[in-house]
Amino acid sequence: MTKSHSTSGTLIKDSWDVVAGVILLGFALLLLFYLIPNYIGQPPIMQNPMMSPRWLPTIVGWLLLVFSLLMIVQGVLVADDAEDSGRRFERGAWLRFVLMVVALVVYAGLFEMLGAIISGILATFILFIAHPVRTLWVYGLAIVFPVGITLLFTEVMNVPLPMLPF
Repeated sequence: MTKSHSTSGTLIKDSWDVVAGVILLGFALLLLFYLIPNYIGQPPIMQNPMMSPRWLPTIVGWLLLVFSLLMIVQGVLVADDAEDSGRRFERGAWLRFVLMVVALVVYAGLFEMLGAIISGILATFILFIAHPVRTLWVYGLAIVFPVGITLLFTEVMNVPLPMLPF
């Protein structure tokens, strides 16, 4: 975050945290009270509420709401004056940002054609290239994570996903 030019007598000590918290709070309220009830259908006979398509988005919405409120409280209580506070926002290289966007486009664009596993592996490799990973065994996680997450969604949560292109 950037340094806030506030005095000790003001109510808000870090205005960037408060602004970000208010924006996230708005997104959380929009998600919880407009998008989920109006756009995610729920079957009339639901034996287990955890099987509802609304369950996971609702959990994410409430977590977003709680963390946005905590961020607002942090902006009111904690000043970002120290250089080594660990809260500094450092701008990364443009190539890293472009590679992260490419990973998202590859995953979303190739998901139906190649399946969840292969598109996930490709996107994870691109993310690992964007953030220079020097340890070779970590690249094995680019295979383990997409396979594990896909199997979690298909086998445990019964979410139909395209597995492989063949």
